[in-house]
Amino acid sequence: MADKEIVVTYGVLSERTEVEKRTGITPDIVTRLKRSGVACVVEQGVGLDAHFTDADFEKAGARVATRDEVIASSDVLGFVGRPSEDTLASIKPGTWVIGALQSFTDEAYVDSLKQRGLTSVAMERLPRQLSSAQSMDEMTSQNSVTGYKAVLKAADAYGSFFPMMTTAAGTIRPAKVLVLGAGIAGLQAIGTAKRLGAVVTAYDVRPAAKSEVESLGAKFLDLDVDLTKGQGDGGYARELTAEERAAQQAAVDRKAADFDVIITTAQVPGRKPPMLLTSAGVNGLKRGAVIVDCAASEFGGNVEGSVARQRVVTESGVTIIGDPDLASSVPVTASQQIARNLADTVVHFVREAAQEGAPAALTVDMNDEIDAAMVVAGGDK
Repeated sequence: MADKEIVVTYGVLSERTEVEKRTGITPDIVTRLKRSGVACVVEQGVGLDAHFTDADFEKAGARVATRDEVIASSDVLGFVGRPSEDTLASIKPGTWVIGALQSFTDEAYVDSLKQRGLTSVAMERLPRQLSSAQSMDEMTSQNSVTGYKAVLKAADAYGSFFPMMTTAAGTIRPAKVLVLGAGIAGLQAIGTAKRLGAVVTAYDVRPAAKSEVESLGAKFLDLDVDLTKGQGDGGYARELTAEERAAQQAAVDRKAADFDVIITTAQVPGRKPPMLLTSAGVNGLKRGAVIVDCAASEFGGNVEGSVARQRVVTESGVTIIGDPDLASSVPVTASQQIARNLADTVVHFVREAAQEGAPAALTVDMNDEIDAAMVVAGGDK
């Protein structure tokens, strides 16, 4: 397929930190974007933690430059997370910014994007129910990686085997794993734990989740609590009422004592994660039990006592791992997926000009359902 005439320059900066190993672009995406008329310029070392070298990007057709050069020469900048205030200060007005901008919870940040004259696209606002939006769905791609890695992290911390083993010294029973939250991360966790040989049970407030859980060969946990209205917009769980949360927590606390490993993945987009397992439930677990809380963050987590980016061992010998960076710990696959999500989002906004003969350009169309949902600054907002 012949490359189109270049009409847009897409820049990606390095976001490498102690915990962030992903990159927002990969060499194969450079080639893909060129076919759509999008040239790429990347910061030196942008992909090293995901094992993509500068030479790999140059071979694919990208220009490798300094951070300042990338910012100055780009029409649109893509981010795994969101640009810092220092980075924003260096971006020229009129530039497009695409990333996970935390726009649901940080209005001041969105206001700063508007004040700087930046057209800003929030990945967390993608209307995922649209078939045309599937390849842009960053939440799905990264949560899938998170669910996979959560099980591996739990298996590493657990002091026995996941599968049943018959040895000369006797038979070792399989681990009993409970997954709380059966969204994308939870379903991937179920599948991974099953492949490792564990006996898996899962729970979610959404009625539709029961058939999904059972289709993977896991049992659905019966809490004996009526939460049949747990389905939210777009297939995601809605936020429960205070009464529903209390009933759910008490039931989960009781049931949790039967399990060796618990993985929690429940998040409500733009909200504080729901508390699924209280200290009473944690204290009821047997010594040696392991909990991985994928929702742990500065806003709290699904498990009382979990701390983001820390491993806590309770007095009763229960290990609680709070890890919001699990996707980053699988940097190659996570980068490949998020780079595709960001690139397809860029291509979505590259449209032919209304005036005949004029070149295509980045354009906001507020009559388009995706544009209207995702653009939080710029356009006519």
